[in-house]
Amino acid sequence: MSGKSEPIATEQIAVHPRSGWIRLALLAVIAAALLLAPQFLYPIFLMKLLAFGLFAAAFNLLLGYTGLLSFGHAAFFGGAAYFTAHAVKVWGWPPEAGILLGVLGAAALGLVMGAIAIRRQGIYFAMITLALSQMFFFFCLQAGFTHGEDGIQSVPRGRLFGLFDLSDTMTMYYFVLAVFILGLLIIWRFVNSPFGMILKSIRENEQRAISLGYSVSRYKLGAFVMSAALAGLAGGVKALIFQFATLTDVSWQMSGEVILMTLLGGIGTLAGPVVGAGLVVTLQNYLATSDFPVTIITGVVFMVCVLVFRRGLIGEFFASKLGRKIGFRAEN
Repeated sequence: MSGKSEPIATEQIAVHPRSGWIRLALLAVIAAALLLAPQFLYPIFLMKLLAFGLFAAAFNLLLGYTGLLSFGHAAFFGGAAYFTAHAVKVWGWPPEAGILLGVLGAAALGLVMGAIAIRRQGIYFAMITLALSQMFFFFCLQAGFTHGEDGIQSVPRGRLFGLFDLSDTMTMYYFVLAVFILGLLIIWRFVNSPFGMILKSIRENEQRAISLGYSVSRYKLGAFVMSAALAGLAGGVKALIFQFATLTDVSWQMSGEVILMTLLGGIGTLAGPVVGAGLVVTLQNYLATSDFPVTIITGVVFMVCVLVFRRGLIGEFFASKLGRKIGFRAEN
């Protein structure tokens, strides 16, 4: 027996020579499907799917790329919905200004909550975010401008930039689609920037990142605020889609739903949370009028996906031979 160690055999998957063209073709098909979808499906359902897809992608920015599990993201989503609805209905602001206020308000909430929560790690971090989110929930229950359990209703959509009438369903759909694409592009650029690379190193080995001289707390807080702001963007758009903001938007169940969406699709992927959100929203939409209990069916689907697709639906595809042959990675 020799003293030399035997090399470990690893499976090498050759990347398809036209993998770039294949991915571009897939993106073109998806873009065409999104543009033509309102001709075949209910536009309000599609807008809800896009809004929650952006919400899940924003949450994944924190969980999938930074490794921080938050149980309080409903505070940013619902808080922005309240801020946007109040500004548009009571103050008469145009929709773009109302959404901007929602994003800024969610970012401010994220700054305060993140500064407190990042002092702890693991389950303690998650519990602190949950506690702070519940505090905000009771604030929304008691505050005068939220109208308690009635919420803010009959929110006018207004005219975008004074030109486009968002009361028209198709105009509203394409506006939501544009916001959705913009949000995903921001997340993609953020993840693939030097800042995003440092976040991934913190996720993989926080102690080593500290030893290299990085201020880990600042990077975590930056990711938390960015995730909160993008969740607020989704919340502000949601308030205009359904023309109301209620306590459901800030409840702990909403935080649970976005975690479920992200895990179903696959954490650490750009498309995974969107697919997970689409699955959950579709189940809720088509089972709402049936005799099947939606929560039980969703729970069964979640258990099956956890047992069969450990990385999530998209995560498993990217890890498969076909996904690697096309050139996909977990960060795609």
